[in-house]
Amino acid sequence: KLTDLLQWYAATFRDPMMLQPPEWFKAFIYCEAFLQMPFFPIAVYAFLKGGCKWIRTPAIIYSTHVATTLFAILAHILFHDFSTSEHLGPRTQRERLILLSIYMPYLLIPLLILFTMLYNPHYNHAEKRKRK
Repeated sequence: KLTDLLQWYAATFRDPMMLQPPEWFKAFIYCEAFLQMPFFPIAVYAFLKGGCKWIRTPAIIYSTHVATTLFAILAHILFHDFSTSEHLGPRTQRERLILLSIYMPYLLIPLLILFTMLYNPHYNHAEKRKRK
């Protein structure tokens, strides 16, 4: 069952946010469900088709949003006092770093998308407008 998998993950990696998410984390979950998830099929289409320069602005918005949410999550993992959590949280620096490593790809991939959109000449050349 999925609930068993969630329980196993939360216990193994000491991630109480999955079992008892803080209110700000719940807001990020709603953003993921209603903003990020609809973006995925659009982005897959644009990147697989290729040549879709219109994806640049939505990809910049998406990647900036996701990276910003991840900074808050990573800071929480690094600095929050989990001793008051109902569910087991990281107790040692090593456990915090392990949990951090679980979340890190969710920061790195959006940053790669952002840098691609900003610096890849395919997506970043100025359009030449027709003079009338």
